[in-house]
Amino acid sequence: MTVAVVPAPSTIRDVGTAPFRLAGAGIVGDADAASALRTLLSALTGSSPGGDERTIDLQIEHGGAPESYTLVADETSVVVTGADAAGLFYGVHTLAQLARESTDGWVIDAVEVEDAPRFRYRGVMLDVARHFHPVATVEAFIDRAAMLKFNHLHLHLTDDQGWRVHLDARPELTRQGSGTSVGGDPGGFYTKDDYRHLVAYAAARHVTVVPEIDMPGHTHAVGLAYPELVEAPVLSEHILETVAEFGGDAPAAGVAYDGMAVGFSSLRIGDERAYDFVADVFGELASMTPGPYLHVGGDEALGTDPADFAAFVARATEIIADLGKTPIAWHEAGAAPDLAPGTVGQYWGFVTPTDGMDDAARAFVRNGAPLILSPADAVYLDMKQTADSPLGLTWARGITDARRAYTWEPTAVIDGIGEDDILGVEAPLWTETVRSLADIDELAFPRIAAAAEAAWSPPVGTSALRTWESFRERVGRQAPLWRAQGIGFHRSEDIPWR
Repeated sequence: MTVAVVPAPSTIRDVGTAPFRLAGAGIVGDADAASALRTLLSALTGSSPGGDERTIDLQIEHGGAPESYTLVADETSVVVTGADAAGLFYGVHTLAQLARESTDGWVIDAVEVEDAPRFRYRGVMLDVARHFHPVATVEAFIDRAAMLKFNHLHLHLTDDQGWRVHLDARPELTRQGSGTSVGGDPGGFYTKDDYRHLVAYAAARHVTVVPEIDMPGHTHAVGLAYPELVEAPVLSEHILETVAEFGGDAPAAGVAYDGMAVGFSSLRIGDERAYDFVADVFGELASMTPGPYLHVGGDEALGTDPADFAAFVARATEIIADLGKTPIAWHEAGAAPDLAPGTVGQYWGFVTPTDGMDDAARAFVRNGAPLILSPADAVYLDMKQTADSPLGLTWARGITDARRAYTWEPTAVIDGIGEDDILGVEAPLWTETVRSLADIDELAFPRIAAAAEAAWSPPVGTSALRTWESFRERVGRQAPLWRAQGIGFHRSEDIPWR
């Protein structure tokens, strides 16, 4: 039996009886879970189960590991039991994946599943700064992430190309800094009501929003609104080479930037007004964000003196910690000696680290905090899947096909960083080339499923399911469900699609 479940569960066993037929079945138990299951099965099969011949029973029984569930299906009944609401939600999505069409109609194979997540942080990131994406697109991305058992959405809300969330304390940020995207495309921003809606929409699907305000670099848009807070662009040879390769104008003070170069902008580190700005921005954002994390960025500050950079990220993380939130920063910030205790690091280097990226990442663990792993050459969803794709980039060691996205192990990336040092795995999707939900789907799927498995499932090689050969078969069997949900996935040649 090939079990079409992604991410792979902790254990799954064939019960050996005839399958459970969905026709004539009734759904009972938890109302929210029942509604979610009806929606999933209706999209997949064209009808929702209804009747009383057999039952699908959805229940919460507290006491198990957080987010865990069991699923028992035989010829007469299906019972899904979650240790909490999130666990039951994930069990419902596993049940929908198990549904298949047979000569007897739609059925659920007779199996027993025991499942729980490997890591407590399982994230995806959507960059809404390089290209702005409206509320409906973010909602769809949340739905796609939640069905694969991701539980965090990292929103990259600001960058050189645009500021995407309105704040009453600094209204000029959206008034002056939100109008453009890469390539001169239209910009946009979220009102405070939009942002609160997305937070609530995500929470209803057991997803926590992690907002990122990138500092001290990636801040050119800040200068459009508050020019006194930023330095003049630093036009290094690297910046000019990027402009020559990808087009557009070189960045200029006071002029909206719609190119793809990075590392030329910086806040004025020695100016106290910059820290008033940090306090205003994160203070208001914290009041709208019930989740525990605020992301301060800290990456690619190539135009900032290293000592100034260290002083800034130390003070910025302290401001966030004083708000009662846990700061997250990209791994470069690990070079700073005085980060706020507990600051979580996010590693975006390669599966085999280069240029001291692993040293900076290890510093977070020495400071008493875990790491989020986002190795760019494995889980950056914006890398090209094929050489001829018009979408995506190739700077992370070239093409990232589905097999490369799958065949890595989190505990093997950074020497000295083990299971207990890892908070989780996050798959970022940067949007320099991404304009629409169709573009998001084309780049994310099926590789987002590989990232989900790295975050949820047991380590590579520890079960028959945690192999590339098993994964490609299981993902191939997701095609009917993904199509039913309107997902325009990339039909990778490595996958035997069914």
